[in-house]
Amino acid sequence: MNGISKQLIAIIVIVVIGLIIVFKSAITIGSGEAGVMYKPFGGGVVTDQAPLGEGIHIVGPWNKVFIYETRQQQLSEKMNVLSSNGLDIKLDATVWFKPEVYKLGLLHQQKGEEYVQRIIIPALRSATRSIIGRYTPEELYSSKRDTIQLEILNATKSILETQYVDLEKVLVRDITLPVTIKDAIERKLRQEQESLEYEFRLTKAQKEAERQKIEAEGKARANEILNASLTDRILKEKGIQATLELSKSTNAKVIVIGSGKDGLPIILGDQ
Repeated sequence: MNGISKQLIAIIVIVVIGLIIVFKSAITIGSGEAGVMYKPFGGGVVTDQAPLGEGIHIVGPWNKVFIYETRQQQLSEKMNVLSSNGLDIKLDATVWFKPEVYKLGLLHQQKGEEYVQRIIIPALRSATRSIIGRYTPEELYSSKRDTIQLEILNATKSILETQYVDLEKVLVRDITLPVTIKDAIERKLRQEQESLEYEFRLTKAQKEAERQKIEAEGKARANEILNASLTDRILKEKGIQATLELSKSTNAKVIVIGSGKDGLPIILGDQ
């Protein structure tokens, strides 16, 4: 009986130890994540194989798995940078990025879990300072934001090209100029707008004057041609034609032939 009890206890102990080993060896990789294997007895970080994908994985209890998020991530950064003429500019930028999944082992080995603070933020700051330093405050205030975003994106990508990170987009959310500079730029823009509006009105008035002049000249020319073509004989003929047309109407009238000016008929109505 004692022998059976000892065997049962041994089996229970073995089962418990086995369960502990299984639970210690079971690694769950969540949705949008990947795991980097570290083998202390097998060469350290595994870099020549794809990282562990989503789901449950059984690994040796002596190994360790570092889990990384592989979804698109967002980083917002506020920076003080200098414009081309040395003025202090405040810029608020957001970047979208994600690690290169199949190079997670190299990223972990060379940069570590804090790769955002170690490489992405410094790269973004360096690129932003370089790009903003090319522009004047007036250009930063105007409609060059899309151009600036693209330039910062390309410059940051160039820095991170061999850093195992995929930079997808840079958004410049806000550019804040010193108050005095901003007010001066706004006054200048208003003056330019007023000047453009005045020039537009002046050009419009000039065009209207030219149109009226051309129209008047056209009418004068037409009158000259008409006057040159209206001889006394033609006028008499037109008068006779008009008299004949009027004589056909049903209205009561008296026509005196040859008694009008230049020998034209006189038409006398009811009055």
